[in-house]
Amino acid sequence: MEKQQSKIDTQQLSINKVGIIGSGTMGSGIAQVAATAGCSVKLYDTNTEALEKAKASLEKIMNRLVEKGRITSEEKERIQGNIKYVNSLKELRESDLTIEAIVENLDIKKHMFSALEKFVSDRCIIASNTSSLSIASIASSLEKPERCVGIHFFNPAPLMKLVEVIPAIQTSEETLAISAKTIKEWNKTVAVAKDTPGFIVNRVARPFYGEALRIFEEGIADFATIDFAMKNEGGFKMGPFELMDFIGNDVNYTVTETVFEAFYFDPRYKPSFTQKRFSEAGYLGRKSGKGYYDYSEGAVNPTPNTDEAKEKQIVERILVMLINEAADALFWNIASAEDIDNAMTKGVNYPKGLLSWADEKGIDWCVNKMDELYSVYHEDRYRCSPLLRKMNEENKRFY
Repeated sequence: MEKQQSKIDTQQLSINKVGIIGSGTMGSGIAQVAATAGCSVKLYDTNTEALEKAKASLEKIMNRLVEKGRITSEEKERIQGNIKYVNSLKELRESDLTIEAIVENLDIKKHMFSALEKFVSDRCIIASNTSSLSIASIASSLEKPERCVGIHFFNPAPLMKLVEVIPAIQTSEETLAISAKTIKEWNKTVAVAKDTPGFIVNRVARPFYGEALRIFEEGIADFATIDFAMKNEGGFKMGPFELMDFIGNDVNYTVTETVFEAFYFDPRYKPSFTQKRFSEAGYLGRKSGKGYYDYSEGAVNPTPNTDEAKEKQIVERILVMLINEAADALFWNIASAEDIDNAMTKGVNYPKGLLSWADEKGIDWCVNKMDELYSVYHEDRYRCSPLLRKMNEENKRFY
């Protein structure tokens, strides 16, 4: 087919027609966000049953919002009317923007992008909602890779404010500018991240899970005590083991393994045998009825040790590892300090931005804590970020 030739203009172009590929939880959520913002949305899936399920799910969500007084009945009709459910890629040919939200498999995504490009116009931006795969690699499947960008929503997409926008090395400035502008118009907070494994959130958050698992494996505290400490002393909304059970141990372990391999097996991202064994046993968390906790009816889970000194020890160890990871992300120019802090507060609901938290605790405290851990373990996992060490020497703060 003959494609329309047009130059992307960041000032002139508005994204009105959006194609979403994949009608699972994430794809449906993104469709709801775009439709709420007034876009004409086509939600594509080859599975017609999945499309019907997505449509029924949105109906329930909309009814609930009306009942709670969040939207009017008229608004509900408008949003639902903005979404059309389709099972042919040809239906996406008029899209200004397409966002892929399918299985986290590079080959499948590349095949999808290559097929999609045959139908859409040259001005259409083709985006991936991948949480950890290389945008440059995905873009390489296109004849016009400059139109490709990462647009990573967090689950549930309608509720979570953060969206990571990730340009590949091939991505044009126009594509990046229009994508960021569009997401802001959808009432989301944009954090622009470099195309590196895990982007901002899935990279910086690794110690929240990894160090908690390490503390358990060393016999310092059990799951319940670690979770209690992170909520009670740390101010986090969920403890690491609760959150892993919520996400799914299989999903969380796979992301950890992917980041570990992608960083050439850097010890900081080393996966845990505990999580691997739980995943292998089918103890996946809430979705399987059992994970680090038992979710069956009438189950009695362990009570935490509420010793204050133990709480402080747990929180300080996990917190300094998180701060160190955030500082290293800034050191390597993954994102700005503001975007890193916004990503963690608005993407995963951390009580404070980690770099702001570092200022509050003191850069000297961060360096000393990391050096204490390294002096005990002598593992590269506990190396202090060069940025923290340099800032400490120069008596600087992040803000």
